[in-house]
Amino acid sequence: MQHGADPVASVTDRPRRALVKADYERLAEFRYLLRRFLAFSEAAAAASGLTAQQHQALLAIRGFAGRDEMTTGELAERLDIRHHSAVGLIDRLAAKLLVTRRTDPDDRRKVLVGLTAQAETLLAGLSAAHRDELERLAPLLKLLLGHFAAEAGDSAGK
Repeated sequence: MQHGADPVASVTDRPRRALVKADYERLAEFRYLLRRFLAFSEAAAAASGLTAQQHQALLAIRGFAGRDEMTTGELAERLDIRHHSAVGLIDRLAAKLLVTRRTDPDDRRKVLVGLTAQAETLLAGLSAAHRDELERLAPLLKLLLGHFAAEAGDSAGK
């Protein structure tokens, strides 16, 4: 991760119960389901003429809380990439006529990025497909996460 505390240090410094075979099996299954979803997502984006990162950028802009636009810095933060990488990504999306850029009227040093109507249509189709895939995977994830939640409750009560 680019921002904040070191996630590995915060995880490895925590006290925890000993792992058993079932823990490894559940963690492996969780990683497998994540990889399947990410592979689905990458294939869906490619079928729509986008890279996975371009799709993620469009989703980040559309899903940004409270506004229909976001700054380049906010996009970089949401995608966990450097500012200059976000600029290049925005340039490529603008070349595809999927985003617009305008100077922030409140702070002329900032650029606001929004979606075009073409991007909205493309993203709506991709997002519906992703929602359907998550609904398909939900029972497996719910069962798997239920095991983790139950074990967390059991160890908290001890």
